[in-house]
Amino acid sequence: MAIYVFGSLAYDRIMNFDGKFADHILPDKIHMLNVCFFIERLEEKLGGTAGNIAHSLALLGEKPTILSTVGKDFDRYKEVLEKQSISLDGIRVIDDLFTANCHITTDQSDNQITGFHPGAMIHPCNYEFPTISKENDIAIIAPGNKDDMMNLPKYFRENGIRYIFDPGQQITIFSGEELLECIEGAHMLVSNDYELELIKNATGLSKEQLLEKCDYIITTLAENGSRIDNGSPVEVGIAKPKDVVDPTGCGDAFRAGLIKGIINGKSVEEAAKLGAVSASFCVEHYGTREHSFTQEEFDARYAEAFKA
Repeated sequence: MAIYVFGSLAYDRIMNFDGKFADHILPDKIHMLNVCFFIERLEEKLGGTAGNIAHSLALLGEKPTILSTVGKDFDRYKEVLEKQSISLDGIRVIDDLFTANCHITTDQSDNQITGFHPGAMIHPCNYEFPTISKENDIAIIAPGNKDDMMNLPKYFRENGIRYIFDPGQQITIFSGEELLECIEGAHMLVSNDYELELIKNATGLSKEQLLEKCDYIITTLAENGSRIDNGSPVEVGIAKPKDVVDPTGCGDAFRAGLIKGIINGKSVEEAAKLGAVSASFCVEHYGTREHSFTQEEFDARYAEAFKA
Protein backbone atom coordinates (compact mmCIF):
# COMPACT_ATOMS: atom_id res chain seq x y z
CA MET A 1 0.00 0.00 0.00
CA ALA A 2 1.22 3.49 -0.84
CA ILE A 3 0.03 6.73 0.76
CA TYR A 4 0.83 9.69 -1.46
CA VAL A 5 0.79 13.04 0.32
CA PHE A 6 0.98 15.95 -2.10
CA GLY A 7 1.34 19.48 -0.80
CA SER A 8 3.85 22.02 0.40
CA LEU A 9 6.99 21.69 2.47
CA ALA A 10 7.74 25.00 4.13
CA TYR A 11 9.50 26.82 6.90
CA ASP A 12 6.81 28.41 9.07
CA ARG A 13 7.11 31.58 11.09
CA ILE A 14 4.33 31.27 13.64
CA MET A 15 3.29 34.44 15.45
CA ASN A 16 0.76 35.19 18.16
CA PHE A 17 -1.13 38.47 18.47
CA ASP A 18 -2.29 39.16 22.03
CA GLY A 19 -5.60 40.68 20.96
CA LYS A 20 -8.34 40.34 18.38
CA PHE A 21 -7.98 41.37 14.75
CA ALA A 22 -11.61 42.52 14.76
CA ASP A 23 -10.82 45.22 17.35
CA HIS A 24 -8.38 46.88 14.95
CA ILE A 25 -10.18 46.62 11.62
CA LEU A 26 -12.72 49.35 10.89
CA PRO A 27 -15.50 47.95 8.69
CA ASP A 28 -16.22 51.30 7.04
CA LYS A 29 -12.51 51.69 6.15
CA ILE A 30 -11.92 48.20 4.79
CA HIS A 31 -11.29 49.66 1.32
CA MET A 32 -8.20 51.42 2.65
CA LEU A 33 -6.92 48.87 5.16
CA ASN A 34 -3.66 49.80 6.89
CA VAL A 35 -3.06 47.97 10.15
CA CYS A 36 -0.11 46.77 12.20
CA PHE A 37 -0.30 44.04 14.84
CA PHE A 38 2.28 43.91 17.63
CA ILE A 39 3.46 40.31 17.83
CA GLU A 40 4.05 38.86 21.29
CA ARG A 41 5.76 35.67 20.16
CA LEU A 42 7.51 34.38 17.06
CA GLU A 43 9.04 30.98 16.35
CA GLU A 44 10.29 29.30 13.19
CA LYS A 45 9.12 25.74 12.68
CA LEU A 46 9.04 23.11 9.97
CA GLY A 47 5.68 23.01 8.23
CA GLY A 48 3.81 22.89 4.96
CA THR A 49 0.69 20.85 4.30
CA ALA A 50 2.50 17.74 3.04
CA GLY A 51 5.05 17.82 5.84
CA ASN A 52 2.38 18.26 8.49
CA ILE A 53 0.16 15.44 7.24
CA ALA A 54 3.13 13.10 6.77
CA HIS A 55 4.35 13.82 10.31
CA SER A 56 1.10 12.69 11.93
CA LEU A 57 0.86 9.68 9.59
CA ALA A 58 4.36 8.65 10.71
CA LEU A 59 3.24 8.93 14.36
CA LEU A 60 0.34 6.63 13.41
CA GLY A 61 2.77 4.03 12.10
CA GLU A 62 2.58 4.80 8.39
CA LYS A 63 5.33 5.60 5.89
CA PRO A 64 3.84 8.02 3.38
CA THR A 65 5.50 9.30 0.22
CA ILE A 66 5.63 13.09 0.05
CA LEU A 67 5.16 14.70 -3.36
CA SER A 68 6.50 18.25 -3.28
CA THR A 69 9.13 20.72 -4.51
CA VAL A 70 11.77 22.30 -2.28
CA GLY A 71 14.75 24.62 -2.55
CA LYS A 72 18.45 24.88 -1.76
CA ASP A 73 17.85 25.28 1.98
CA PHE A 74 16.01 21.98 2.39
CA ASP A 75 18.77 20.06 4.22
CA ARG A 76 17.50 20.83 7.74
CA TYR A 77 14.01 19.62 6.87
CA LYS A 78 15.37 16.59 5.00
CA GLU A 79 17.20 15.33 8.10
CA VAL A 80 13.98 15.34 10.11
CA LEU A 81 12.00 13.48 7.43
CA GLU A 82 14.73 10.85 7.10
CA LYS A 83 14.65 10.23 10.85
CA GLN A 84 10.90 9.55 10.52
CA SER A 85 11.50 7.08 7.65
CA ILE A 86 9.32 9.22 5.36
CA SER A 87 10.07 8.61 1.68
CA LEU A 88 11.80 11.48 -0.13
CA ASP A 89 11.42 9.88 -3.57
CA GLY A 90 8.67 12.31 -4.58
CA ILE A 91 10.50 15.46 -3.50
CA ARG A 92 12.07 17.57 -6.24
CA VAL A 93 14.89 19.96 -5.31
CA ILE A 94 15.30 23.27 -7.19
CA ASP A 95 18.88 24.38 -6.51
CA ASP A 96 18.55 28.09 -7.27
CA LEU A 97 15.44 28.85 -5.18
CA PHE A 98 14.52 28.74 -1.50
CA THR A 99 12.02 26.37 0.07
CA ALA A 100 8.55 27.86 0.56
CA ASN A 101 8.00 29.89 3.70
CA CYS A 102 4.82 30.79 5.53
CA HIS A 103 4.08 33.61 7.99
CA ILE A 104 1.07 32.81 10.19
CA THR A 105 -0.38 35.24 12.75
CA THR A 106 -3.08 33.99 15.14
CA ASP A 107 -5.19 36.22 17.41
CA GLN A 108 -6.89 35.40 20.71
CA SER A 109 -10.01 34.19 18.89
CA ASP A 110 -7.96 31.72 16.80
CA ASN A 111 -8.48 33.85 13.69
CA GLN A 112 -5.48 33.71 11.39
CA ILE A 113 -3.81 35.94 8.82
CA THR A 114 -1.32 34.09 6.63
CA GLY A 115 1.31 35.26 4.17
CA PHE A 116 2.85 32.57 1.96
CA HIS A 117 5.87 32.75 -0.37
CA PRO A 118 6.02 29.66 -2.63
CA GLY A 119 9.73 29.77 -3.48
CA ALA A 120 10.65 26.51 -5.24
CA MET A 121 7.01 25.46 -5.15
CA ILE A 122 6.38 27.52 -8.30
CA HIS A 123 7.72 24.41 -10.04
CA PRO A 124 5.69 21.16 -10.15
CA CYS A 125 7.16 18.06 -8.53
CA ASN A 126 6.74 16.03 -11.78
CA TYR A 127 6.63 12.76 -9.87
CA GLU A 128 6.51 9.63 -12.01
CA PHE A 129 4.73 6.83 -10.17
CA PRO A 130 6.84 3.64 -10.44
CA THR A 131 4.00 1.34 -9.35
CA ILE A 132 0.36 1.82 -8.46
CA SER A 133 -2.29 -0.34 -6.84
CA LYS A 134 -5.93 0.54 -7.49
CA GLU A 135 -7.13 -1.55 -4.57
CA ASN A 136 -4.73 -0.28 -1.92
CA ASP A 137 -3.19 3.09 -2.75
CA ILE A 138 -4.63 6.36 -1.52
CA ALA A 139 -3.62 9.98 -2.05
CA ILE A 140 -4.35 13.39 -0.64
CA ILE A 141 -3.94 16.54 -2.70
CA ALA A 142 -3.38 19.40 -0.27
CA PRO A 143 -2.37 23.01 -1.08
CA GLY A 144 0.78 23.11 -3.17
CA ASN A 145 1.85 23.80 -6.74
CA LYS A 146 -1.21 24.57 -8.86
CA ASP A 147 -0.11 22.50 -11.88
CA ASP A 148 0.27 19.45 -9.67
CA MET A 149 -3.05 20.14 -7.97
CA MET A 150 -4.70 20.15 -11.40
CA ASN A 151 -2.83 17.20 -12.93
CA LEU A 152 -2.81 14.74 -10.04
CA PRO A 153 -6.63 14.36 -9.77
CA LYS A 154 -6.73 13.47 -13.46
CA TYR A 155 -3.96 10.92 -13.02
CA PHE A 156 -5.60 9.34 -9.98
CA ARG A 157 -8.99 9.16 -11.71
CA GLU A 158 -7.51 7.53 -14.80
CA ASN A 159 -5.68 4.96 -12.66
CA GLY A 160 -8.52 4.23 -10.23
CA ILE A 161 -6.73 5.52 -7.13
CA ARG A 162 -8.83 6.97 -4.33
CA TYR A 163 -7.89 10.54 -3.62
CA ILE A 164 -8.85 13.30 -1.20
CA PHE A 165 -9.00 16.80 -2.63
CA ASP A 166 -8.14 19.43 -0.04
CA PRO A 167 -7.57 22.81 -1.75
CA GLY A 168 -7.45 24.83 1.48
CA GLN A 169 -5.64 28.14 1.21
CA GLN A 170 -5.20 27.66 -2.55
CA ILE A 171 -8.92 27.85 -3.36
CA THR A 172 -8.68 31.43 -4.58
CA ILE A 173 -6.10 30.62 -7.29
CA PHE A 174 -8.59 28.30 -9.05
CA SER A 175 -11.49 29.19 -11.27
CA GLY A 176 -14.79 27.52 -10.52
CA GLU A 177 -14.34 25.26 -13.55
CA GLU A 178 -10.87 24.22 -12.40
CA LEU A 179 -12.12 23.38 -8.91
CA LEU A 180 -14.90 21.22 -10.35
CA GLU A 181 -12.40 19.39 -12.55
CA CYS A 182 -10.39 18.49 -9.44
CA ILE A 183 -13.42 17.57 -7.32
CA GLU A 184 -14.99 15.39 -10.02
CA GLY A 185 -14.34 11.76 -9.06
CA ALA A 186 -12.70 12.51 -5.70
CA HIS A 187 -13.31 10.10 -2.86
CA MET A 188 -13.53 13.07 -0.49
CA LEU A 189 -13.60 16.84 -0.62
CA VAL A 190 -12.14 18.10 2.67
CA SER A 191 -12.21 21.70 3.88
CA ASN A 192 -13.18 23.84 6.82
CA ASP A 193 -16.59 25.52 6.84
CA TYR A 194 -15.30 28.86 5.52
CA GLU A 195 -13.42 27.15 2.69
CA LEU A 196 -16.51 25.16 1.76
CA GLU A 197 -18.40 28.44 1.30
CA LEU A 198 -15.60 29.70 -0.95
CA ILE A 199 -15.84 26.51 -3.03
CA LYS A 200 -19.61 26.86 -3.32
CA ASN A 201 -19.31 30.49 -4.36
CA ALA A 202 -16.58 29.78 -6.92
CA THR A 203 -18.37 26.82 -8.51
CA GLY A 204 -21.91 28.14 -8.18
CA LEU A 205 -22.97 24.77 -6.79
CA SER A 206 -24.72 23.86 -3.56
CA LYS A 207 -23.31 21.26 -1.21
CA GLU A 208 -25.84 18.77 -2.55
CA GLN A 209 -24.68 19.43 -6.11
CA LEU A 210 -21.03 19.07 -5.09
CA LEU A 211 -21.86 15.68 -3.57
CA GLU A 212 -22.85 14.55 -7.05
CA LYS A 213 -19.20 15.06 -8.02
CA CYS A 214 -17.51 13.22 -5.14
CA ASP A 215 -18.27 10.48 -2.62
CA TYR A 216 -18.03 12.50 0.61
CA ILE A 217 -17.67 16.07 1.81
CA ILE A 218 -15.83 16.36 5.11
CA THR A 219 -16.03 19.75 6.81
CA THR A 220 -13.93 20.61 9.84
CA LEU A 221 -15.62 22.94 12.34
CA ALA A 222 -12.78 23.89 14.72
CA GLU A 223 -13.88 23.39 18.35
CA ASN A 224 -17.20 21.97 17.10
CA GLY A 225 -15.59 18.92 15.51
CA SER A 226 -16.39 17.90 11.95
CA ARG A 227 -19.32 17.03 9.71
CA ILE A 228 -19.60 14.21 7.18
CA ASP A 229 -21.94 14.73 4.25
CA ASN A 230 -23.04 11.85 2.07
CA GLY A 231 -26.80 11.93 2.27
CA SER A 232 -27.73 12.56 5.89
CA PRO A 233 -25.09 14.68 7.67
CA VAL A 234 -23.17 13.05 10.52
CA GLU A 235 -21.60 15.21 13.23
CA VAL A 236 -18.36 14.05 14.84
CA GLY A 237 -17.15 15.67 18.04
CA ILE A 238 -13.68 16.56 19.22
CA ALA A 239 -11.19 14.79 21.46
CA LYS A 240 -10.37 17.14 24.33
CA PRO A 241 -6.72 18.24 24.42
CA LYS A 242 -4.88 18.74 27.70
CA ASP A 243 -4.32 22.36 26.74
CA VAL A 244 -5.00 24.57 23.72
CA VAL A 245 -1.75 26.27 22.74
CA ASP A 246 -1.97 26.89 18.99
CA PRO A 247 -4.53 25.66 16.42
CA THR A 248 -2.12 25.97 13.48
CA GLY A 249 -1.73 22.62 11.72
CA CYS A 250 -4.47 20.76 13.57
CA GLY A 251 -6.45 20.48 10.31
CA ASP A 252 -3.52 18.63 8.74
CA ALA A 253 -3.29 16.34 11.76
CA PHE A 254 -7.03 15.64 11.36
CA ARG A 255 -6.46 14.66 7.74
CA ALA A 256 -3.73 12.23 8.77
CA GLY A 257 -6.05 10.47 11.21
CA LEU A 258 -8.78 10.42 8.58
CA ILE A 259 -6.44 8.71 6.10
CA LYS A 260 -5.31 6.22 8.75
CA GLY A 261 -8.91 5.22 9.35
CA ILE A 262 -9.67 4.84 5.64
CA ILE A 263 -6.69 2.58 4.92
CA ASN A 264 -7.58 0.47 7.97
CA GLY A 265 -11.05 -0.13 6.56
CA LYS A 266 -12.89 1.97 9.14
CA SER A 267 -16.17 3.71 8.40
CA VAL A 268 -15.84 7.36 7.45
CA GLU A 269 -17.31 8.33 10.81
CA GLU A 270 -14.74 6.23 12.67
CA ALA A 271 -11.99 7.66 10.46
CA ALA A 272 -13.11 11.20 11.34
CA LYS A 273 -12.92 10.28 15.03
CA LEU A 274 -9.31 9.18 14.52
CA GLY A 275 -8.76 12.53 12.84
CA ALA A 276 -10.20 14.33 15.86
CA VAL A 277 -7.84 12.53 18.22
CA SER A 278 -4.84 13.22 16.01
CA ALA A 279 -5.76 16.93 15.85
CA SER A 280 -6.09 17.14 19.63
CA PHE A 281 -2.40 16.33 20.11
CA CYS A 282 -1.34 18.93 17.55
CA VAL A 283 -3.26 21.79 19.18
CA GLU A 284 -1.35 21.24 22.43
CA HIS A 285 1.89 22.50 20.89
CA TYR A 286 3.25 25.65 19.33
CA GLY A 287 3.99 24.56 15.76
CA THR A 288 2.48 22.18 13.23
CA ARG A 289 4.93 19.28 13.65
CA GLU A 290 5.88 19.53 17.32
CA HIS A 291 3.40 17.00 18.71
CA SER A 292 4.00 13.33 19.36
CA PHE A 293 2.12 10.45 20.94
CA THR A 294 2.40 6.74 21.51
CA GLN A 295 -0.23 4.31 20.29
CA GLU A 296 -1.26 3.76 23.88
CA GLU A 297 -1.76 7.50 24.46
CA PHE A 298 -3.72 7.77 21.22
CA ASP A 299 -5.96 4.84 22.09
CA ALA A 300 -6.61 6.16 25.60
CA ARG A 301 -7.66 9.57 24.32
CA TYR A 302 -9.88 7.98 21.68
CA ALA A 303 -11.59 5.85 24.33
CA GLU A 304 -12.12 8.86 26.58
CA ALA A 305 -13.53 11.03 23.79
CA PHE A 306 -15.75 8.49 22.08
CA LYS A 307 -16.46 6.00 24.89
CA ALA A 308 -14.95 3.15 22.89
